[in-house]
Amino acid sequence: MGLDFSYIQGQTPLDEEEKEGLLIPTIVNRNQLDEVEQLNIEDALLWIQKKKKLSREQILTEAFICQVHKKMYSDVWSWAGKYRKTNKNIGVDKWVISVELRKLFDDTTFWIEHKVFNEDEIAIRFKHRLVSIHCFSNGNGRHSRYMADIIIQKLFNKPVFTWGGASLIQRSDFRKQYIDAVQKADLGNYSPLIAFSRA
Repeated sequence: MGLDFSYIQGQTPLDEEEKEGLLIPTIVNRNQLDEVEQLNIEDALLWIQKKKKLSREQILTEAFICQVHKKMYSDVWSWAGKYRKTNKNIGVDKWVISVELRKLFDDTTFWIEHKVFNEDEIAIRFKHRLVSIHCFSNGNGRHSRYMADIIIQKLFNKPVFTWGGASLIQRSDFRKQYIDAVQKADLGNYSPLIAFSRA
């Protein structure tokens, strides 16, 4: 396919078969890909803003998780909104994605109903678990951050997260801080990721 992708820390490499799903044949490098993906994501942001409020029962479903990913990437990837078919360097086994999502939905429902965590922490814990499951071939980090924004805004009527106030897809000090915070959450310390989300 001729795609010359260089990956930075935290990005999951695409398999050759996944690269074949690229819908825009003129893209040959990561910068071009990032640009067209961002345009598609901006369309997804407009789509969700038109929805006044979403219920927990609407958001915490596999159908919604896939619909959001499809809205974010369907202009770029043929497999947008479809679970990955290969195992990656991170994430659960491809065969248990649905099972792990159902566990996440059940846990999140419990956190909300019993006020186990505050609203920001619920959204951030959801985001962290979602990216750990790694449902899709590409875009899991951006998708999980967007899902946290949807939860905090549409369920809890609070402002979306700032995520450090800078792009997290390019190599930068902001991205390093974000990856460090995610790695601390991997070890059970969510405070740095929660703080970064509102920085």
